[in-house]
Amino acid sequence: MGQVVGRGKGGIGIAVVTGAMLVGVSACGGIGSDKAGGDDAKAPGKQSASASPSPTKPKGPPMLLETITPQTGSTVGVAMPISVVFTNPVAQKARAAVEKHMKVSASQPVAGAWHWFGDKRADWRPKTYWPSGTKVKIEADMQGVSNGNGRYGVHGYTHSFTVGDDVRADVSVTGHTMKVSKNGRLVRTLSINAGSAQYPTWNGTMAVIDKQEKVHMTSCSVGISCDKGSANYYDLTLPWDVHLTQSGTYVHYSTGDPNPGSGSARGSHGCVHLSMSDAKWFYGQVKQGDPVTITGSARAKAPADNGYADFNLGWDQWLAASASGEGTTATL
Repeated sequence: MGQVVGRGKGGIGIAVVTGAMLVGVSACGGIGSDKAGGDDAKAPGKQSASASPSPTKPKGPPMLLETITPQTGSTVGVAMPISVVFTNPVAQKARAAVEKHMKVSASQPVAGAWHWFGDKRADWRPKTYWPSGTKVKIEADMQGVSNGNGRYGVHGYTHSFTVGDDVRADVSVTGHTMKVSKNGRLVRTLSINAGSAQYPTWNGTMAVIDKQEKVHMTSCSVGISCDKGSANYYDLTLPWDVHLTQSGTYVHYSTGDPNPGSGSARGSHGCVHLSMSDAKWFYGQVKQGDPVTITGSARAKAPADNGYADFNLGWDQWLAASASGEGTTATL
């Protein structure tokens, strides 16, 4: 299982995912588009940064930031990008200047770069994972900055966050295992099932978007089946849900697959299934930004903007959509 219905912070669905970052179709894979949906450039519900209006009259309509992720004061995983979403398109000719005014500082030097996903979302990602314990600040001094389309910034925004323990999960689809490590030490190996041949799971590395104790999932909302007599039909509320992609990949428990592992013949609709006890344990271990890397699936890697799968792009690919190229963080 793994499709979410309704529209909330974490997806199109009646489920509202706490601390959600992105808006889009929440679904456990399926056979539809590789993109996350019509809103796939958007970050989570209104986590706007601290801002103060300019006392002077702007030159034109305002350019505003819809969201900055991570939320200020949060502790995140080593694969978490800084994701900035603008309310209006930023022209290509203006992106270098906009990047220049989005200053990233860290408590230890980190090489990284901005990357544009379309004309509204820009992510800053380190070249390799963040060092655990790093304190990070993003200062977006947008006042008077043009978006190249007649709008000018009137606010300044600041977010500060901390990179927590280095928690990673490595999923082998063919081996039916998930290896969970913390700060370089293997903590536990869990039995899993991933997607079926018809609904394979995304490959690649996906940073945790958010997690929720319960999510309402239905096959009809994502076009798998609305026929209650179909073997692929489901309408369930399932527990211990760790959200991996905007298109709806989760690690969670499923009542249809209560004892996953190599002895279980049942595959999912794209999610990663754990037993009830393992799902609850894993839920308690992970946080936003922790990398979950899936290998052995028949499906391609998740698109980098399908949630926070930024590390699915090689560094050259990342720099190809950066206006100012690689740089090193300022000293915090």
